[in-house]
Amino acid sequence: MDHKKILALKDFIISSEKSIKSAKKILKDILIESGIKDVNLDMDYDTNGLSSYSSEESKIIEWVFTGEDMLGIDGNNYPVPANYASKSKLVQWDKLKLTIDGSGRMTYKQILPIARENKIWLLTKENGKYQALVEGKTYNLLTAAVTHFKCEVWDTITITIPEGKQATFAAIEAIVPKESK
Repeated sequence: MDHKKILALKDFIISSEKSIKSAKKILKDILIESGIKDVNLDMDYDTNGLSSYSSEESKIIEWVFTGEDMLGIDGNNYPVPANYASKSKLVQWDKLKLTIDGSGRMTYKQILPIARENKIWLLTKENGKYQALVEGKTYNLLTAAVTHFKCEVWDTITITIPEGKQATFAAIEAIVPKESK
C-alpha cells in the first residue's frame, strides 16, 4: 500500500466533509431567510441491510421512506404514490420494498416499520403546505393524507412520527372527533 496515497485520500475526504458541511449551512441560511422553517439537512437515512435484486421476472428494490419519496440503497430518490403513503400511514424512516414485475406493475410493501409515537395538534396550512405544529416542532403533511381523511384547516388531528428520530414529515393517523354541543 502506498502510504502517501492513503494520507492524500484521507485529506480529500476530510476536506470534502468540511465543504459539504459549509454548503449545508449556507443553504440552510438561505432557506430560513426565504421563510422556509424547520430545515433539516443533516438527516442520514439508514440504508444498511437493504438490497436490490431480481426474482424471476421481477426487480425488487428495498428503500427508506423520507416523508415524500423513497431513498434506495443506490442513494437515489424515487417517487412514492402519495395516496399509498397516506393510506398506509407511512412514517419517515420506515423501510419498504418495491417490486416491479415483468409488465411494469409496481407493488409497495412495508418490511420494517420504525418505532412510532402519536401526537395531537391542529392542522394548519402555510405557504400552500399542510402542517402540524406540535411542541414547537413543525411537521409537514402530505396533501393526499389531508384529502384522504377529509381534514380541514384547524381540525384537531392525531399524527404519527418516528420515535426518537428527527423528522420533517408526519403521517395523519386520524381526525379527533369534534365534541357535540
